Amino acid sequence: MEKSLRFDSLLVHGGLESGPSGATSVPIVQSSSFAYPTAEGLEDVFRGRAVGSVYTRIGNPTSEALERRLALLEGGGTAIVTASGMAAITTAVMTILRAGDEILSSSSLFGGTFSLFRDTLSQYGITATFVDPLDLEGVRSAVNERTRLLFVETIGNPKLDVPDIPELARIAHEVGIPLMVDTTVSTPYLASGAALGADILAYSTSKYINGTGTTIGGVIIDRGVFNWNSPRFPHFEMFHKKYRQFAFTARVRKLVHKDLGACPSPFNSYLLTEGIQTLALRMDRHCSSALTLARFLASHPKVAWVRYPGLEDSPQHAVARKLYGGRFGGLLTFGTGDKPSSFKVINGLTLAKNLANIGDAKTLVIHPASTICADYKSEEKKLMGVTEDTIRVSVGIEDVSDIIEDFKQALDAI
Repeated sequence: MEKSLRFDSLLVHGGLESGPSGATSVPIVQSSSFAYPTAEGLEDVFRGRAVGSVYTRIGNPTSEALERRLALLEGGGTAIVTASGMAAITTAVMTILRAGDEILSSSSLFGGTFSLFRDTLSQYGITATFVDPLDLEGVRSAVNERTRLLFVETIGNPKLDVPDIPELARIAHEVGIPLMVDTTVSTPYLASGAALGADILAYSTSKYINGTGTTIGGVIIDRGVFNWNSPRFPHFEMFHKKYRQFAFTARVRKLVHKDLGACPSPFNSYLLTEGIQTLALRMDRHCSSALTLARFLASHPKVAWVRYPGLEDSPQHAVARKLYGGRFGGLLTFGTGDKPSSFKVINGLTLAKNLANIGDAKTLVIHPASTICADYKSEEKKLMGVTEDTIRVSVGIEDVSDIIEDFKQALDAI
């Protein structure tokens, strides 16, 4: 049945296996471990000869239901859920790279990812090279004999740039490395990993997938299309011999994910499975309201600039339209000329909440330069699209007239 269902129906029914009780919601299996009647049965599961749950750090039926649904939404492959989006990216990167390897990454990144690549991975002998993802020739020329991964966000957070993902995939595959894509901002509703040509996806489910700001989670999607049988990846040889195109999934599950232990709780997986059912409805509202708000802000005399790929004068408008079918996401940024006036706008808002999150049903704002990017140098902030007057807005699903009225009164007061 799942093969014939369209995206919106998969959001509700995908991966759901009703048990004897006939429950139509995914049951919460709140258990740390699972007993087997015989020693032989448990051995078979450990050795991969039989399917079953052993220990929730490794796998749990509630989390597995979420994994099945997320994989279906991305056009196939396998999914591994994690405790957070950063756990997903860290686990995926640590599965591919070893000491001495390099990651070639977009320079316009979420602050946490930038810190992981620049600071944390360097402690383990992994080097990150940051490039403008819009400069395809610059990306190509930055690849060297130590490069093992190309990493990019579908829509940069908070820069709001939109790389041509299929073209980046072509470059990565020409040099024999996988393309990993963070689709947190776009979600599979705007474009699946299959449609974009990505090999691996690693993103936060805390945001739009959950949609209510109630839980933290992440996911790694392996589309099973990259050939790991390569001299660049000798550490995959054993896994490729046994698991072929899903060697990456096997190495994640049997080694890195198991050892790092960044698993979600069953209850968090349940909340994510419940929240994802309304993703299509919410994303339609997020996208349409963000475009309406962006147009309003662009016309306001006290707004110095607005960045949103849905605006016709955005440099990335054409690429975003091509990749995401006329939907441009629920995130935008704007500036008022200086930090004091931006603070006044944020302090004057009554409906929008000032906090460090995106993808909530509620409209959210933050001043990135003084919060999530506060520890970065000025040139690093510039690469990430952060200026001292930048206000990032995650547009919620409230009535768009109320959202606009809130920003209007806050802007009029400065």
